Amino acid sequence: MRPPGRPGAAQARAARVKAAQPRVPAPPLWLRLLPLAYVAGVLAIEPLTPVDWPVSFLLTGLPLVAAFAYGPAGVAVITVFAVVFEGVLAGTPCCAGRMVVGYLWDRHYVANYVCTGLVGILGAILAVHRMRRERTLATVRSVAETAQRVLLRPVPRRLGQVFVETLYLSAAAEARIGGDLYEAVPTAYGVRLLIGDVRGKGLLAVETAATILGAFREAAHDEPDLAGVACRVERSMSRHAAQLPGSELAERFVTAVFAEIPEEPVVRIVNCGHPPPLLVHEGRVTELHATDPSPPINLGVLIGNGYHVDVEPFRPGDQLLLYTDGVTETRDAEGAFYPLAERVAPWAGLPPRALLDRLHEDLLVHSGGHLDDDIAALAAYRLPSEPAA
Repeated sequence: MRPPGRPGAAQARAARVKAAQPRVPAPPLWLRLLPLAYVAGVLAIEPLTPVDWPVSFLLTGLPLVAAFAYGPAGVAVITVFAVVFEGVLAGTPCCAGRMVVGYLWDRHYVANYVCTGLVGILGAILAVHRMRRERTLATVRSVAETAQRVLLRPVPRRLGQVFVETLYLSAAAEARIGGDLYEAVPTAYGVRLLIGDVRGKGLLAVETAATILGAFREAAHDEPDLAGVACRVERSMSRHAAQLPGSELAERFVTAVFAEIPEEPVVRIVNCGHPPPLLVHEGRVTELHATDPSPPINLGVLIGNGYHVDVEPFRPGDQLLLYTDGVTETRDAEGAFYPLAERVAPWAGLPPRALLDRLHEDLLVHSGGHLDDDIAALAAYRLPSEPAA
């Protein structure tokens, strides 16, 4: 027998389900105050209108105004208030011209009460529909955020002698997931990094990004050479693209940069049609352009001798910045592109997190708060060598 007062299994399960449901954000304060402002507006108009024009009829729309911010119970309460207030206004000299209680039941005012009640029923129905849509939207957002965490899972900040930080910005305020991608994997060959940008938007871009990331996470551990990692990702992407509809096959590609930071003070880079990384060394910022650029992923048939690996110095204290074209293609009010290398130069001494935070703030200032494309960036800092014991 279950002890009294202790919740049963069904109650506990219901509580867990309720706790797991996504939280619906409350309506903004101005929307909750809108019915009050509506009533205040009616009272402000009332002294300015002739007695023969009953201002109380305007209160018929009050339940619909309340439906924007309140649930069906709140709409019902406000509907009752509207009917009572209409009666108060109908029996005052300022509105009806005489103070007679019986005048409250004049057929015109009775019709107004009935109409307000019917509009209140409609407002309650609309409130129920709105709340269902809000719950659905909250669920979709929750699923998208979960998918984003799976797709772009948090990167460890410390990978051996490399310190890594990331930045992801969505072009739309309501969006949480897109086609920009990044990853950092510690392997036996060093820390291997990836940043990429899928052509296109929507679910196909997300699916393609998942394919690229899955292939990279496996190949980064298996392939001893960075060019081999790019080839493995290329093959996986080609198989994925072959399953897409006909017109998508030739158009589905990914620009990407593969980087490898071994124990030696160098960085190896394979650039597949992506914007060049930035190397920050002793306060100077250098764009690492590929000496033999490779085509984007899924366009590997355009090359015959594999992917070319560039080797650049990467000493302790140096920092590598990988980014997507959403950064450099951000425009200001006059249409000028964001000058990344020029802006980063004064921040050369900042650690990775502070550098990306400053970049975030500066992009919003440059664009006036309106980003036209998704943005991803990854900063890798080689820590000074630890002294021997």
